[in-house]
Amino acid sequence: MRKFGLLLIPLLFWGCDKTFENVIDVTRENYQVTTVTGIKDTIDLKNPSDSLLNLRLIFTPESEVNNVFFNVINPDDSPLNSSPIEMINISGVIYENQFILKPEHPNGKYKVQFSVTGFDGESRVAALSGFQFNNGQDNVAPVIANTVIEPDTVVVTDTTVIFASVEASDSNGTNDIDDIYFVVYKPDSTTNNVKILMFDDGSCCPIPPLNQTSGDVTAGDGIYSRVIQVNETNDKGLYRFEFQAEDRSGELSNIINHFVLIQ
Repeated sequence: MRKFGLLLIPLLFWGCDKTFENVIDVTRENYQVTTVTGIKDTIDLKNPSDSLLNLRLIFTPESEVNNVFFNVINPDDSPLNSSPIEMINISGVIYENQFILKPEHPNGKYKVQFSVTGFDGESRVAALSGFQFNNGQDNVAPVIANTVIEPDTVVVTDTTVIFASVEASDSNGTNDIDDIYFVVYKPDSTTNNVKILMFDDGSCCPIPPLNQTSGDVTAGDGIYSRVIQVNETNDKGLYRFEFQAEDRSGELSNIINHFVLIQ
């Protein structure tokens, strides 16, 4: 997805199972989780048995619970499952269910969020657990292509908008892409090495008015964008924009350089 944000160039340039410990205190309610099992710190699908999460939630004996369910949360904080998964009461205050992790799920840090509905009809998060997930596939670095900077020559008499975009892909899946960014080098080849993040969120239009925050045109299309501004305070000369992508395993893409002449 194409995404971009408004930025002033002066700022840009320089400028095994574990017993779960992090249960949430809901003692003000009429239930309390004591234990969560079934989640290891690291889950790697190169070990086939790791694909199945056997989740168990245990409450205090006096707990009064109407419904228990969980969501698996992606590294980008979106739910991995399409709807909450209900846990089954197998005995007294013990609830269980399973979840299958698949090779097409992206690598990264996941969370399991357990929620409880009390007899008052209100649902609240009662426990959280995290794990590092490796989908078992050989990791391949992302690839970037088709960088665009418009315009690439600027005669500055007032504040001027420059639009930058780049296409990115990853054979491990688009969710494996962590960051798309560029670093700017001034005409004297110096840089502050700040990574200017690009976006693919479909939040707005390609060239917004100067007084508006810009956004991406089409979310999820693999085109990442950013809008910046230049004015009379910028040094004159040839600037180099160095584009690159990084995936969730830290693998870096190819580098593409694009030049902008500011006069």
